[in-house]
Amino acid sequence: MPAGEPWSDDDFFMQPVQKIPKRDQPPAAVKSIRAKFKELMQQPDPNGDGTIGAAKTGVYAFFDYDDEPIYVGQTSSSFSDRVGRHLTGQRSDAVAKFILDPFEVATISMWSVPSIAVAPSAKDPEKKATAAEKRVMLNPYEYTVYLQLEKASRFHAVLNEGEIHATEEVELPIPVRGRIIPDELWEDRKHSDIRIARRAATISRLSQMISEREVSGGMRRTLLLQAKRLAWLAEKRIVEVGAQVPDAEDREITDD
Repeated sequence: MPAGEPWSDDDFFMQPVQKIPKRDQPPAAVKSIRAKFKELMQQPDPNGDGTIGAAKTGVYAFFDYDDEPIYVGQTSSSFSDRVGRHLTGQRSDAVAKFILDPFEVATISMWSVPSIAVAPSAKDPEKKATAAEKRVMLNPYEYTVYLQLEKASRFHAVLNEGEIHATEEVELPIPVRGRIIPDELWEDRKHSDIRIARRAATISRLSQMISEREVSGGMRRTLLLQAKRLAWLAEKRIVEVGAQVPDAEDREITDD
């Protein structure tokens, strides 16, 4: 092409394309968070041998930037696999249904239960328990974590859409807990205005899906809780910047 002449679309697409290696494709921030996640998963499992990420059965919980519990789940595969799928959105119903925004996850707690990983099947003691049997055995641990976090939440609720099966409470094993957001990203990711925008977008997608499908009551409860979380953060931000909260004489923002 002669120098000084503008490029056409055809000129652009005829240029040789240099493929980017897969390891270099994610943005630097994403790679940094993945490195922190990998570091967390390499922590020793206090309840068994090996790393916590390799632990095959247990319960996990996600917390946001205000240390508010936002999601509880169980896994009968490894923590690194199950939790990683949530954070990347790969085959995660909670993410696909706009219940959980991976951007909100700042800290993860994991309780491994190694005895369930090797438990025999109730139907055939010569074989290991099936995934379905392991889920039943994990239910009391998941329920106990859920109750504890529900009490700890300022909203007295967690975002789970699905029912957490009520059981007897059990003594929980030692957890592994760690932050997956690097220090250099913390202030930007924690910024209230950014999180307000994310929550509003999540609510928009979730409410649109509810309007287009037949959904469970749990989905509607999740929508209500997301709206409360958005309102709390928006009001907190007004106080932070020194603006006046509507009907301030009747309302107070607290961390209790």
